[in-house]
Formats: sequence, C-alpha cells, structure tokens
Amino acid sequence: MDQLVLSWRQERPDLDVSPLEVLSRVSRLARHLDRARRASFAEHGLEPWEFDVLTTLRRSGPPYELSPGALLRATLVTSGTMTNRIDRLAAARLVRRRPDPEDRRGVLVSLTDQGRARVDEAFADLLRRERELLAGLAPTDRATLAALLRTILVPFDTAHTPT
Repeated sequence: MDQLVLSWRQERPDLDVSPLEVLSRVSRLARHLDRARRASFAEHGLEPWEFDVLTTLRRSGPPYELSPGALLRATLVTSGTMTNRIDRLAAARLVRRRPDPEDRRGVLVSLTDQGRARVDEAFADLLRRERELLAGLAPTDRATLAALLRTILVPFDTAHTPT
C-alpha cells in the first residue's frame, strides 16, 4: 500500500492522495476479513446470509425469535428476500415458524436447537479467526482503531438505519 500511495503521489502530485493511505488499507483488510468469514461459515455448512439471519435471532435473546419484519430490518434485505431466506433455513431445520400469538396474521421465526448449536459453533470459530487477523495489534491499539472506525461509520450507519 505504501508503494501504491507513493506511485500516485509521483504521478499526480496535484492531488491529495492521503485518503488512499487509510481507505485502501481498509478495503484490503475487508477482502481478508471476507475470506476468513466465508471460510469459517463454510466449515460450519453456512452461507454468509444464513449466518446473518441466525446470529440476528441468536443475539435477540431467549426465546430467540423475531418477526420476519424485525429480521428484514436488522439484515437490511427486502421482504421477498427474507421470505426466501426463512424458507431455506426452515427447510434446513435451522429455524421454524410459528403463529404469532399476539397477531393472528403474523408469524414468528425462531432458532431450532440445531440452528442455535450451528450458529454458536460458527460464531466461536469466526471470533478465533478474527482475533488472528488482529493479532498484530495491542489491546489499546485495537480499542483506538475501533473508536476511529466508529467515528467514520456513524454517519453511514445513521443514514441507513431503517425507520
């Protein structure tokens, strides 16, 4: 990355290429993180989208169930996409649907015991892999980096928060 920035500075001295020093590194790290995540999920027989839905249910706390609407808001997908995902996860016996006792027309989606075990194992493995990616940073440096990235991401996250 240092060479890339240096090359651009030589070729385009009229431009401030300093954003590349940060964002190109973030982009490159994102590719490494994506590979590590996909490998972790694959070892547990999960696709990234499956992990996303299952972890959303898992972190909701007992009884680990949400409405399809709550799931789509948390995962930022369309209702048609969420319906398809729930269908596929139900066919794999990782989630189940049940009527919502508070809304006759509604349903609730809950983790099965198999779904909970699978997502718990995959999540533990993912955290191990992510710790390896961060192994070169001291805990205080990790905290500083997290705070700086939070500062950059807040405007994006706020702009894309569903209402």
